[in-house]
Amino acid sequence: MSVITYRQALHDALREEMLRDQDVFLIGEEIGLFEGSYKITAGMLEEFGEKRVRDTPIAEEGFTGAAIGAAMLGLRPVVELMTINFSLIAIDQIINHAAKIYGMFGGQARVPLVIRTPGGGGQQLGATHSQNIELFYAFVPGMKVVAPSSPADAKALMLAAIRDDDPVLVLENLALYNTTGEVPDVVEPAEIGKAKVTREGKDITVVAYSRMAHVALQVAEQLAREEGIDVEVVDLRSLRPLDRDTVVESVKKTNCAVVLEDDWLTYGIGAEIAATISDGAFDYLDAPVRRVAMAEVPLPYAKSLETAALPSAADAANAIRETLDAVARRR
Repeated sequence: MSVITYRQALHDALREEMLRDQDVFLIGEEIGLFEGSYKITAGMLEEFGEKRVRDTPIAEEGFTGAAIGAAMLGLRPVVELMTINFSLIAIDQIINHAAKIYGMFGGQARVPLVIRTPGGGGQQLGATHSQNIELFYAFVPGMKVVAPSSPADAKALMLAAIRDDDPVLVLENLALYNTTGEVPDVVEPAEIGKAKVTREGKDITVVAYSRMAHVALQVAEQLAREEGIDVEVVDLRSLRPLDRDTVVESVKKTNCAVVLEDDWLTYGIGAEIAATISDGAFDYLDAPVRRVAMAEVPLPYAKSLETAALPSAADAANAIRETLDAVARRR
């Protein structure tokens, strides 16, 4: 077991898969000579050469389309998009082609494609570089979308994504790259579509993913230590397919829930989770499902305004307390 960063876990997963399978190659902007904007691909060009680490022009639609074609012909490309915001340039290729080809052509061609890209705010990158638009892709049948929150899951889900025969978007978060955690010396691919209970509890369920799943664990430990509140944390890990059963079973145990997300509240992932809980555990609920999300604004550049717009640990803790207060009043 080693303690490594989220960034290193992603790097190690890519390298291991490139060593294991000669059909795996990397493609994206500045991933070779510059070693990637976030240094995930550091050392890859030197080790594997230009054939398998392909620097591209600033043309997301073009190189994503090229990767889709390569995947259809039997290779396993891993596309790096410098930020999920730039995926909007390639959204036609991703949604109208990568996600549709297997179904439209009766299974005659598969698209074993990985698109890995960071999202999220908090880095003062402005409104057009700080979005959480993973919902665009999780909405689309034919796509798989995973969102690891820890180094161990980052590695295990990246391994799984590369070996999957369908297109997978691996959502990273800029705020997680330098976080650390224990990673086993030998990591097996995770099951895509399976959530994880990262902390057992009996008082309330908190459901989250990506950065907010990381925050949820911190808040749960703080509330247990300072106020004796026993929070169960469910990390979704996968947004499509979505593990509804794990969420519902947790709420049946605790009888109340708070959903944390980094994206906008309206039409968000949290709305889907709240509907899932209503469908599967309505008779068990002692209080309405609360949702915590970012402010419904383009994210400001000014640090004070950006911080105010993003969901925080304090916001999560307050939602948990208010939900438990509502439960206590009903009882």
